Amino acid sequence: MRYDVIIVGAGAMGSAAAMHLAARGRSVIAVDRFGVPNDQGSSHGLTRIIRIAYYEHPSYVPLLIRAAELWSELERLTGERLFMRTGSIDASAPGDPVFEGSRRSCEMHGLRHEVLSSRELGQRFPGYRLPADHVAVFQPDGGFLIPEVAVAAHARLAAAHGATIREHERVVSWEERDGGVEVTTENGRYVADHLVLSAGSWIADFLPAYADLFEPERQVVTWFEIADSSKFAPERFPVFNLTVEEGRYYGFPEWGNPGFKVGRYHHLAGRVDPDSVDRVVHDADVEILHRFARRYFPEGAGPALQSSVCLFTNTPDEHFIIDRLPEHERVHVVSACSGHGFKFASVIGEIVADLVTTGGCRFDLSLFSMRRFEGRNDVLRA
Repeated sequence: MRYDVIIVGAGAMGSAAAMHLAARGRSVIAVDRFGVPNDQGSSHGLTRIIRIAYYEHPSYVPLLIRAAELWSELERLTGERLFMRTGSIDASAPGDPVFEGSRRSCEMHGLRHEVLSSRELGQRFPGYRLPADHVAVFQPDGGFLIPEVAVAAHARLAAAHGATIREHERVVSWEERDGGVEVTTENGRYVADHLVLSAGSWIADFLPAYADLFEPERQVVTWFEIADSSKFAPERFPVFNLTVEEGRYYGFPEWGNPGFKVGRYHHLAGRVDPDSVDRVVHDADVEILHRFARRYFPEGAGPALQSSVCLFTNTPDEHFIIDRLPEHERVHVVSACSGHGFKFASVIGEIVADLVTTGGCRFDLSLFSMRRFEGRNDVLRA
């Protein structure tokens, strides 16, 4: 059988793309080397932040507004709770990109928000105890997504619309031939008109000429025991992104697992091999997070209860790649979301469906073009 689309990688982006394409009547096969969902990549850990105020770049905000609509639509279609609104905090010293970028995004796009001093933040949300000079943007529409449930929901609806989901099947190679694309796996071969590469930290295996655009990185999160759970309940504790002298951190209210969940962006830094990454959480990993919690969230800084390892896949500028492969018009690259992509999965799935079926979409994707790296010999070997 020849398909309209083959998707390599059925995690956050691949499962969403499969659903949107299948819902439009396209024949789709999505192949994943692990289960759908799984705990080997970037789409697990019970909670993922969704922020509408976006300090990384104002261009993300229109996508986030649509993403939130689509997450709500997915909830309606499945009857499952996927999106918990807690509000979001972006805080730092004045002049730091986290606060300034978040406020700029809110102002540019007319988002509801408040600017709070450290003292005001602690009074309203008493779990927080930030440095006196810090300022925060509070945006009430943020919160967290439930990643494993969301991936399963997209995959289940994709299958209901006729998509084939192939789990535990490793893709070996792909090539363009006979006016289409042929994908070889350990189990067989599939042919389609289009190929979507959404393989997360394994994306470089399929794009060796562009391998330096994709840097897998080991990431650790830990849940710490809470002294007063009422201060870390979802209705009293917004999700946060926070820059302090120790680095940039993110965290969640207590939900799903007992404890206060916290992580540090670029935990230990450094490139890893996704096939051999150290998935053991060591005392030093936990201490990086515990030191932060003790200082800024002392009532959520009890003993470590649980930890988890996941993977970031970073581009050189930490913006996404959503583009056709320059030399292969039938191949779409949807990967390397640099640790902040899960919240966009719903809308990226829709964007992929638009690109495959119409050749374009209503959003400006120039920020995510592979061609932005042309001429940069330090990152591009093609």
